[in-house]
Amino acid sequence: MPSTWLITGATSGFGSLVTERALATGAHVLAVGRRADRLAALSDLAEKGVQGRVTPIQLDLTAPNAQSALSDAIKAAGGLDILVNNAGHGLFGAVEQIDAEDARAIFDTNVLANLTVLRAALPALRASQGRVLQTSSLIGQFSWPSTGVYAATKGAVELISEALAHEVAPTGVKVTIIEPGTHATEFWSDKLNVVAPNEAYAPTVGKFLTDFTSQPPEAFGDPNAVADAILTVSTLDEPPLRLAVGADAVENIRQSLTSRLAELERWESLSLTPARETA
Repeated sequence: MPSTWLITGATSGFGSLVTERALATGAHVLAVGRRADRLAALSDLAEKGVQGRVTPIQLDLTAPNAQSALSDAIKAAGGLDILVNNAGHGLFGAVEQIDAEDARAIFDTNVLANLTVLRAALPALRASQGRVLQTSSLIGQFSWPSTGVYAATKGAVELISEALAHEVAPTGVKVTIIEPGTHATEFWSDKLNVVAPNEAYAPTVGKFLTDFTSQPPEAFGDPNAVADAILTVSTLDEPPLRLAVGADAVENIRQSLTSRLAELERWESLSLTPARETA
């Protein structure tokens, strides 16, 4: 029996590529996006010889009715087997220079909307013993200059997902956090908001942004590798909790973990020193 997928951010980047692959397996894809023209293109793709079918859902996941709209769509589809919780956007800039409105907007999209999707999907996923695939980033594990607020949203997704994995384990639902490195998708153009650094942050944020944007196209990974990894993980009986995708993701996450472990060991004696009693 064909599986049913709910894919958010389905009209571009990783979401679009995963949608195409799921359709090729004969799946019914509930494709969520904000752009009607791109949702229509996905529907056209499904009608041109692809095995699966698309139910387009034009929806802003931060809207008050988002959870009920998704719940209704899942019910109409007869259930859900796989959730790819993928919608999000980026923000680069010094922590001090990102204003409250921009910070609130990225948390609304990357974290609170992610929770909205989970609340809508989990009842059906428990019934099917399904899968949750949460799109994070390599900088869900650490942060570079200019990525503090964006990385904080991905770090939140990581910890929410880790807790969720423990909470739903007895029900048979499996959770995997996907941690892509830098890949050549629209994320780095259409969905990236950059706050230019002032003089105080030119040596750190400015240098990082200059170095990053000056990289040649071949420095960015093939996004198809991420989509392929998501499809593979969706079929594993015992999937990993975290999956770094891309050589840069593996290397940078390894360096971060190694550095953190070294710091923990260096300061262990101070950490374990009993607090002095005060009179």
